[in-house]
Amino acid sequence: MGAYIIRRLLLIVPTLFVIMLVNFLVVQMVPGGPIEQILARLDHTDVSATARVSGLGGDVAGAGGSSAGGKTYRGAQGLPPEFIASLEVQFGFDKPLPVRFLHMMRDFLVFDFGRSYFRDREVTELVIDKLPVSISLGLWTTLFVYLISIPLGIAKAVRHGSRFDVWTSAVVVVGNAVPSFLFAILLVVLFAGGQYLDWFPLRGLHSDGWRALSWPAIVIDYLWHIALPVFALVIGGFASLTILTKNSFLEEIGKQYVTTARAKGLAERRVLYGHVFRNAMLIVISGFPAAFMSILFTGSLLIEVIFSLDGLGLLGFEAALNRDYPVMFATLYFFTLLGLVMGLVADLTYVLVDPRIDFESQEI
Repeated sequence: MGAYIIRRLLLIVPTLFVIMLVNFLVVQMVPGGPIEQILARLDHTDVSATARVSGLGGDVAGAGGSSAGGKTYRGAQGLPPEFIASLEVQFGFDKPLPVRFLHMMRDFLVFDFGRSYFRDREVTELVIDKLPVSISLGLWTTLFVYLISIPLGIAKAVRHGSRFDVWTSAVVVVGNAVPSFLFAILLVVLFAGGQYLDWFPLRGLHSDGWRALSWPAIVIDYLWHIALPVFALVIGGFASLTILTKNSFLEEIGKQYVTTARAKGLAERRVLYGHVFRNAMLIVISGFPAAFMSILFTGSLLIEVIFSLDGLGLLGFEAALNRDYPVMFATLYFFTLLGLVMGLVADLTYVLVDPRIDFESQEI
């Protein structure tokens, strides 16, 4: 197993490199780079305002690209060419594309993500500041989704075709069809002062002055703020896992070894949880990394916007709008690396659930 883990860890490096390269090249084809963003902001201001942005860029050479390299920027008329050239040097756009990419990857390998173009802060500091919000949403949502979906999926498989199965299927269909952000809007209207009740707050994870509260009060305040966002994500995320669990159990229940176990006189509970459960849960476990990553970084974006939660999803969205390349590529690098590591964790969990699985003898 040790050799397999080493091979998988070594495979992360080229995989990460290719993903970053493809996204880096795609970004070069998108118009409206950071220099154009600055020029657009200066378009209706006095030219002397250029002095206030001449310090932008900092130590960010290599992180991203723009329509630089001698091209004329739209909206740059009236600005000194020397100022445009200085911006290109500060942002690193005076270097060729291969050099910029290699410099970026060299820095990223040691987790040096540079400074944000428009926030004038280290990207690492920004990510660390936003990470607790996204982690909170992802962990709580994943926990409740699995706690609800697995028992419900098992119950539906055991009672397949019954009235319970039919009625719960209707709930699952609704949960699968309606996006999480629509549930979030509905919850805001109903319970967060929209038109009816005003039971829950609509902004942040803490109340003003929460640091002065006692520890029990801080915990209660935190749960009060995060209840609606997590509820919206759980409603929108439990359906697919419930269906997956049910179908997996139905497939295992119909196999010959289950019939043999019942013929030997084993109790139904022993057959279900002693034999079927372990085999059926393999496919559910394999979907955990994808489910966690989806909830943590994709599904929570609109939820963060609706409930004014300043997390990684909102940070990445704003960075894309502002063409803040250090933040864009740093979050992409972090998400991709975490996703690859979670894939390895899923394989190790396979072995914990069923020791008969041997990845050592398989080629990657």
